Amino acid sequence: MANIVLLFVCLMAGVVLRLSGRLPDDAPAALNGLVVNLALPALALQHVHGIQFDSSLAAAVAMPWILFALGATLFWALSKALALPRETTGALMLVGGLGNTSFIGLPMIEAFFGPRYIPIGIAIDQLGSYLVLSTAGILIASLCSGAQPSAAGIFRRIATFPPLIAVAAALALAPVSYPEWLTSLLERLGNTVVPLALVSIGLQLRASAIISNRAALAAGLGFKLILGPAAIATMIVLLYGHFGETARVTLFEAAMAPMIGASVIAMQYRLNNELTSVMVGAGTLASFATLPVWWDILQLL
Repeated sequence: MANIVLLFVCLMAGVVLRLSGRLPDDAPAALNGLVVNLALPALALQHVHGIQFDSSLAAAVAMPWILFALGATLFWALSKALALPRETTGALMLVGGLGNTSFIGLPMIEAFFGPRYIPIGIAIDQLGSYLVLSTAGILIASLCSGAQPSAAGIFRRIATFPPLIAVAAALALAPVSYPEWLTSLLERLGNTVVPLALVSIGLQLRASAIISNRAALAAGLGFKLILGPAAIATMIVLLYGHFGETARVTLFEAAMAPMIGASVIAMQYRLNNELTSVMVGAGTLASFATLPVWWDILQLL
């Protein structure tokens, strides 16, 4: 419950700070820079290092990759049909295709399934969602940013993306135990992701953005909260014919609100910041209504 309250407090703090004029206009860029270069790498170094991966989690870890690919395909087709700007298309692909599988996902797994299923959520988040963001996400952001980078430039951006470097380092250091002081330091730094990112989002959140982006917002949240999870559920049934507990947790994670980390990257690459902000804000609120519905559906599968 404390994690959920933190989401709302930080989001509203950003709104209040914007209205008060106490922070400069470029404050969101500075906050996003801290998230990408410090907080997200610390989070990866902490959690990826301790993951116990086995073959039974392979399908669960694949879910964010599949969901992102489905979303990217849908939003690309939608952009062609509606002649959407590529910045809007990129924002939809990133924020509409990746879920908040950690800061909302893990507390929700604990609340609905119990704490023993949290390792499944961590594997989905760190080896799925964050790896997608660090590779395919950076590729999409680069292509849609309007900078027209070369193939070498895109590869350089992916290879030098701090969270991806942190994931690689954490995997390489898996046989080595972290000293207690380092574990504590990484945890404290990683815990700043949500406050910094949501304050940044709140600073850019405006009611007018909902109206001006209503079609794209409906498409993005419609896929993230309803159509995407439904597609994952269909795949599970077709492949396995039934739902085990791992599959239930996987589908539940697929139904989470848009990913905060993805919104930070979208903002850094200037992919329709207004849409990005309202998708995270409105999507987080909407998910508290849609997740219990998905839970009820899971009881029937």
